[in-house]
Amino acid sequence: MPPVFRFAPSPNGYLHLGHAFSALLNFDLARQTGGRFLLRIEDIDTTRCRREFETAIHEDLAWLGIVWETPVRRQSEHFADYRETLEKLSAQDLIYPSFESRAEIARLVAQREANGPWPRDPDGAPFYPGAAKLLRSDERARLLESGAAYALRLDMAAACARIGHLSWTEQGEGPDRETGTVSATPQAWGDVIMARKETPTSYHLSVAVDDALQGVTEVVRGQDLFWSTSVHRLLQQLLGLPEPGYRHHRLILDGAGRKLSKSSEATGLRELRARGATPADIRRLVGLP
Repeated sequence: MPPVFRFAPSPNGYLHLGHAFSALLNFDLARQTGGRFLLRIEDIDTTRCRREFETAIHEDLAWLGIVWETPVRRQSEHFADYRETLEKLSAQDLIYPSFESRAEIARLVAQREANGPWPRDPDGAPFYPGAAKLLRSDERARLLESGAAYALRLDMAAACARIGHLSWTEQGEGPDRETGTVSATPQAWGDVIMARKETPTSYHLSVAVDDALQGVTEVVRGQDLFWSTSVHRLLQQLLGLPEPGYRHHRLILDGAGRKLSKSSEATGLRELRARGATPADIRRLVGLP
């Protein structure tokens, strides 16, 4: 079977040079290996994702000379797939609802930090500080029946105990030059959110499910997602999903050494194109031949 690559942007803004680098790298690798190239639209955040940005993604990629298979998978059209996966995790007694608002969680974290540092995940977000795991089943049912907002969290300790040691083979390089066999540390993320009341999935869950359903064999993405792989490997093991190969690539940074933002006009593909840049110029700017 030929290798399968994918580029999976979120349509919550216009593409910039960093996106161009990742898309071109995936496309080039697919051509070099006789593989397939997929475009996936990760639009589970229905409040921020807009069709105009999705249209612009198609326009920018086509301008770069990238060709993808159709139909394009749009995550917002496949919520049923994620609900089915959540039911599998629930059947293993590995998820639980938490009911605190973001403001309440921030207040709880502040209280914990008054007594010393509170653990944070690799992205800098604090671990869940509440006690929803300890709620009695009747109290949990009452809150759900009342229509209260909730987030479904993975019981990380239980999940890790069930699976044991995890690793992946890194074909690229992590932020600290990690390569080869890398030990996964999903516990570094705490009880990550798997879904919310209004959205039956999360980034971690939908990525693991979609890569499996689409037959993706090669995940080529930026180093900012390197440690997310730990959570994805855990979900793959819990759900019996295949493990793709992983290759994390360098990030394209701005003049101050920061990761590019979709709000940065200086590196936006539409702006660069409007100023007369060519696809060859974009390749040169991101360091591709």
